[in-house]
Amino acid sequence: MLKHNLGYPRIGIKRELKKACEDYWNNLITSKSLFNIGKQIRINNWKTQENCGLDLIPCNDFSFYDHVLDMSFLLGNISELYYTQFKEDIDIYFAMARGFQKNKFDFKAMEMTKWFNTNYHYIVPEFEKNQKFGIYSMKIFNEIDEYKKIIKNAIPKPVLIGPLTYLYLGKEKNTNFNKLDLIDNLLPVYIEIIQRLIKKNIKWIQLDEPILVFDSLNDQIIEALKYVYKTINKICSNNAINIILTSYFDSIEENNLYIFKNFSSTFNLHIDLVENNSNLTKILDFFKEEKMGLSLGIINGKNIWKNNYTHSIKIIEKAILKLGKERIIIAPSCSLLHIPIDLEFEDSIPINIINKMAFAKQKLYELNDLEKILNGQKEILLNNFKYFEKKEKEKYIFKQIKKENITRTNAFQIRQTKQQKKFRLPLFPTTTIGSFPQTKEIRTLRKKLKNHEISQHQYEELIQQYIIDAIKKQEKINLDVLVHGEFERNDMVEFFSDKLQGFVSTKNGWVQSYGSRCVKPPVIYEDVKRVDDMTVKWISFAQSQTKKLIKGILTGPVTILKWSFVRDDQPYYDTAYQIAWAIREEVKSLENSGIKIIQIDEPALREGLPLKKKNWKFYFDWAIKAFKLSSSIVKDETQIHTHICYSEVNDILKYISDLDADVITIETSRSKMELLNAFSNFAYQNEIGPGVYDIHSPRIPGVKEILNLINKASKKLPIKNLWINPDCGLKTRTWNEVMNSLKNMTTATKIAREQHASS
Repeated sequence: MLKHNLGYPRIGIKRELKKACEDYWNNLITSKSLFNIGKQIRINNWKTQENCGLDLIPCNDFSFYDHVLDMSFLLGNISELYYTQFKEDIDIYFAMARGFQKNKFDFKAMEMTKWFNTNYHYIVPEFEKNQKFGIYSMKIFNEIDEYKKIIKNAIPKPVLIGPLTYLYLGKEKNTNFNKLDLIDNLLPVYIEIIQRLIKKNIKWIQLDEPILVFDSLNDQIIEALKYVYKTINKICSNNAINIILTSYFDSIEENNLYIFKNFSSTFNLHIDLVENNSNLTKILDFFKEEKMGLSLGIINGKNIWKNNYTHSIKIIEKAILKLGKERIIIAPSCSLLHIPIDLEFEDSIPINIINKMAFAKQKLYELNDLEKILNGQKEILLNNFKYFEKKEKEKYIFKQIKKENITRTNAFQIRQTKQQKKFRLPLFPTTTIGSFPQTKEIRTLRKKLKNHEISQHQYEELIQQYIIDAIKKQEKINLDVLVHGEFERNDMVEFFSDKLQGFVSTKNGWVQSYGSRCVKPPVIYEDVKRVDDMTVKWISFAQSQTKKLIKGILTGPVTILKWSFVRDDQPYYDTAYQIAWAIREEVKSLENSGIKIIQIDEPALREGLPLKKKNWKFYFDWAIKAFKLSSSIVKDETQIHTHICYSEVNDILKYISDLDADVITIETSRSKMELLNAFSNFAYQNEIGPGVYDIHSPRIPGVKEILNLINKASKKLPIKNLWINPDCGLKTRTWNEVMNSLKNMTTATKIAREQHASS
């Protein structure tokens, strides 16, 4: 029985990759230095996995920005526009991811969206009709050579995104063709890659096809999967190459299993048994009649709790009994990209909590433990069992959610009339999503407070000055609805988790969100309760400094839930409701303090959507209920905003409408307002702020560019319902980028108002 891993975190123990990339972007280091740092991270990752006892170690899972973008580079899916402007491939690569603006050169970043139901963002591949592919990047082959010089006791297993998932995740640049028609152009390149790997004496290859868990694949995709993998299986079996085809984030659909009927013994299918193992018996029955190997995703790759060895051993033994030990491989459920690297760097988490946790490195040791238990070392099983003994705990009294708790007093149309009369905002009111730059000075200030180098009073005086300065900046460029800037907040989830009972924060539990952007999800380990006001003090102070409206910013219950590592001893939705009650109390406190506009951010709403459509209704039932529980306590005159990130919303607009937020802000600039087609076709009734510039890129959009997007939006939605704002919060940008971009935004808005004055 072999042990393997699907992928390892690539940011480095001390976020070396983040710092190196940002230094390179700021011209502080050379590309050679950047590559050396990347190489050292890869070597450390491989050695760690070798020391953890893996038999197969993933290669090509490292990336300087995004593994989907890496795949586009490997396949030569790069716009010709970039070739003539950059001397080095790494600069083309980063320009595609982030955009580039210097002198006469102005390249927009490619579209970015969420990787299935995670908080990881990928760069969306773009396809043209009759597009040709070819091997462009040598990264995968160079890393194999690098690996073989370093690692001697484990087999390298190069990782590639499968061709159907790659096409599925991408978008057509124009609408007169189907991207799946490109499979005949794409497959020969995959075959050439495999043949080159064979020449390098590679014996195992991992191909990721997570779309296999969908219950909505059409006949064209099914037939394409059959065609592609029968072709690949034949080539690999003829050359004694083992393929591990991976699915993850849910159970593989039973009907999709039959794609792989009569495949060779060198073909292995990986299934996620953490998210859903309900069809394990049917899968084993199918494999009983086949020759293939089965990879069991038995360790949770998306959460940080210890593995229950008793539960896992039962599953492994059931599979061995049915198929024999030689056909079974064990692994984490998915890539460990989605969890922190090493628990050994945590020294502040209470012992009773940390003893129940496992980060990426510890999860690989858990695979070793499972193998040892199967080989007779039962004491390991007994030691693990104590963490899962049921212990009596104080019973949480769940508050009954009544209809009046999740319903605004009046319908939107009535509320809108009252709010417009009260606020008297101009056409196309301008605002931002909430945060302003988290500069080095602010981070240092927070660190000094934490280290007791300054007093709480000194800290608060300085935060007040930052808020006053931010308000003056916003007033100077004539924004209509201001924000306080969130200078006191380390992160939009961690800030609230630090103030709510039931959470614990890590010191070094960093996880990559996109590129150099890392987040540190808190851990929910017990019942969640609000102890006191969390935001009222600072938002009220901001409102006292201006006659303009200040928008209070809160993080919503679904996002706090999704962007935390959540306890697994009660239903997900129960924890969501506990958070919602806490946010509800904060909303009421803000309203009582005179704050008239409150934004409850839910960027993770779409991210939390189950991959199987049959489970959507249940998810939205509790997710919408949680949001409305947090937001419906206010008067008609109090305006509720929400913000949703990177959402493919076509299929879920009814549910977004059911949130009943007075104003929704969404990210639309990278897609050039294409997202608004769905809102227009649906005839969305409430107010909406389509983002008019991309905050994830350092480039500064011009007035003409923003005006063009405003006019596009004006043709799709009623202008009386349109707000003007950036795509997302501005904490990752510099003040120079922020102020120039916002100034251009308000200038473009002024022109748009003049153009539409008679509308």
